[in-house]
Amino acid sequence: MKLKKSDVENLSNIDITYLMLQNSKRSQSTLDLFKKIVELLELPESTIDKKIADYYTALTKDKRFVLIDGKWDLRDRYASNKVIIKIAEDEDDEEINENEEESEDEISEDEDDLNFEEDDSSDDETFDDDEDDGLDDLVVVDDEDMEIEDN
Repeated sequence: MKLKKSDVENLSNIDITYLMLQNSKRSQSTLDLFKKIVELLELPESTIDKKIADYYTALTKDKRFVLIDGKWDLRDRYASNKVIIKIAEDEDDEEINENEEESEDEISEDEDDLNFEEDDSSDDETFDDDEDDGLDDLVVVDDEDMEIEDN
């Protein structure tokens, strides 16, 4: 099937590309495809330099096309024989959350049973305020003080 200007002048460049690749047996580069469109629509040659980046972007966003080894082809020609099995994430998440809750409860109970002696003098001796660690501008903010902005 030969594409004519009158048949495609109301179509987008991406739709024209789809028709060209559908009628072609081989994949083609971005430049080759766009040159054919410019020629078909009888556009000036300068259109190639001005619009090829937009054309490429449109091709990458359209799920009907696939880029393999620098050449575009129709995605449906490359059927995948792989089957993706989605595991029920909700069930896994519930199990993880239950386990986390149990371990948090165990930790808090263990902490209640322990008696800690408070001896702050040993900590003060090992910390040297005069040491230049580059943290002079460090500000510590509690989670409660932080606000999340919605855009």
